[in-house]
Order: sequence, then structure tokens, then C-alpha cells
Amino acid sequence: MSSVKDNRLKADHSGSAESIMPPRIVAFGGGTGMSCLLAGLREEPVEVTAVVSVSDDGGSSGRLRKDFDIAPPGDIRNCLLALSGQEPLWARLLDYRFEESQLAGHSLGNLLITALTRVTGDFDLAIRELNRLLRVRGRVLPANGGKLTLIAHHHDGSKSTGEEQIANSGKSIEKLEARPRVLEPADDVGRAIEEADLIVFGPGSLFTSVIPPLLIDGIRRRVIDSYAPKVYIANVMTQSGETDNMSLFDHLEALENHVGEKIFDEIITHDGNFPSELLENYAHLGSVPVVDCGELAGR
Repeated sequence: MSSVKDNRLKADHSGSAESIMPPRIVAFGGGTGMSCLLAGLREEPVEVTAVVSVSDDGGSSGRLRKDFDIAPPGDIRNCLLALSGQEPLWARLLDYRFEESQLAGHSLGNLLITALTRVTGDFDLAIRELNRLLRVRGRVLPANGGKLTLIAHHHDGSKSTGEEQIANSGKSIEKLEARPRVLEPADDVGRAIEEADLIVFGPGSLFTSVIPPLLIDGIRRRVIDSYAPKVYIANVMTQSGETDNMSLFDHLEALENHVGEKIFDEIITHDGNFPSELLENYAHLGSVPVVDCGELAGR
């Protein structure tokens, strides 16, 4: 992997010596893949900022988005818990999902984010407070403070609106757009990208987690302008209904098509060694390994 900038020296408060500051990493994505990445980075000597998509409209997040007119909290909750410095009981508590009554399907963490948003009057502020309360090692930031609705343009000329409909369409995606159009991210997000020593995309759902932040003009522009090395961590498996039959090159091309140019310095992928039982389990879900068919050699 390309090395991060080595200009991470800063004088200490006495001015008498220099200390090395940890590399600053900005990671884009959401869902289980991003949570696993963050959990691994939490123990490393790095400063992580996770920028999370806020376009989910299914499940508990979708219900809260509709009922309380807030940005969906689910992916952000998962990332907060992955970086939390609190004792494990907190993670179990906030991840607890009710199974009965009108609360069925909701996690306590999603409800807490909803309540904090109502109390503070601002989704960004609510997430900032949760970063503090959970002693997050790094930062978790929404890509933008409002709600985004994704619109997928399929190769057959049809459209699907919303993450849930996109995932259930079973059609290949040519282009993704977001409504309303967002020109600028929150100040903290823009500053994090500008100060980053390494920018990481993935792993996570390609069209509904990894690409959506790039639909925000200010994020896309800052990523392109950044001198920081850019790394794509590819998904291990295809996602049924979203990336069926897509090779590693197809994933990368879809991502860079939404950026507008080739930006990646490094690509991280699996070595192809999978237990047969794991492959069988994924096959039942309609997923197969994401493989390089030799197309990357010409990049």
C-alpha cells in the first residue's frame, strides 16, 4: 500500500521537542463492511474519520426516517459502536433490537439517535454528542445532515427509487444519482478530507453505501483534489440484487465513473482462498467471490 505522508511532525506544547502525530484516515462507506474495518482500525495508532452514507430507507432506519423526518441512523450507529471506547455492555445495549409491540425491529441505538436529534434539533449535533458519549476513538460523521434519496438508472432504461427498491430490483445499475442535490458536506467532513493522509473507500454495498457520499459535489471535488493516497477495499463477495455478475474491475469502474476520473492508488482484495462451506453458504444467498478477470492489468 502507498505510504501516507510523512509530514506528521508537530511541536509539543512546550515547543522543546517534536512528537509524531498519528496518520489521519478518512473512510467512506457503511453497513457491516465499514463496521468491520473500523473495529480493526480502532486498535491501531491512527486517527480515523468515518464518513457514512445517510440514504437508507428500509428496516428500522427507514421507519424512523419516515416517522420522525430524520436522516437514517442505522449505519451510523454501527460505525459508532465499532469505534466506541466504552465497555462492551454499551455495544450490546445500543445494538439491542426489540422484538415485540410497536418497537419491534427497532434497535435501542437507533431510537437514541432519534431522541438526541429531537432534543438537540440537529442530526449532525446529535451524532457529535454521541461521538463524545461513546468515547469514540476517532470520529463518525454523516456524509450530510439531511436525508438523501437514491435513484438508480438501470441499463434497460428503467429507474428504481430508494435503497430498498434498488436492492430488490434485481437489475444492473448504470448510474446513480441523489435527490435533493447536495452541493457541500458538513464543515467537519470537508475539513477531514482536506487534512487526510489516506482516503479509503469500502468495503460495503457498492451502490448504496460506498458510492452515495460521492454524489455530494463538495465531497467528490475534495477527494479528487486531495494529494492523499486513495485505496479501494473491494468486497469479498458480490451482493445479490446489486452487484450480480460484477468483476473486481466492474466494481472499480462503477466507483470511478461516479468520481469522474481514475483516482485509486491501491486496491485491496482477497487472495481467492475460501473454505468450501463458506462458498456454499454465500451461494445460497446468491453471492459469489468478486474476482479479477485480468482486466485490471490494463489500468
